[in-house]
Amino acid sequence: MSAPPNDWHLDPQLAEDTHPVAHLGLSELRLMDDANHPWLILVPRIADAVELTDLRAADRAALTREIDTVSRVLQAEFKPDKLNVAALGNMVPQLHVHVIARFRDDIAWPRPVWGTAAARPYTPEELVARVDRLGRALDR
Repeated sequence: MSAPPNDWHLDPQLAEDTHPVAHLGLSELRLMDDANHPWLILVPRIADAVELTDLRAADRAALTREIDTVSRVLQAEFKPDKLNVAALGNMVPQLHVHVIARFRDDIAWPRPVWGTAAARPYTPEELVARVDRLGRALDR
């Protein structure tokens, strides 16, 4: 697995739209600021990575393991009906992977979460509670 290079930085849009949760082996784990959905984003700390194919094989494997870990945390903590996992990057080119817990009764079901409903930012109390819950779940 690659060590984060000194010139890696988080895309400003991702920094604005998300909150830090944890530093994983390869990725920064971030929480999307939308309390409508338990929504995590993994951002590999690889400078200039835009596509999965920009990662070395070992880093792609590490990212897959991290997606698995985060997916299992969301399943255990929130019991979703479905997980959505996507690496789109149409608006933010920096490689990042969305892992979203979806429920049949959520505000966007069955449509994609993007553009379906206005984001509901976390209150400060909700944010602390959610990040704490996720951090404890990752430590198990």
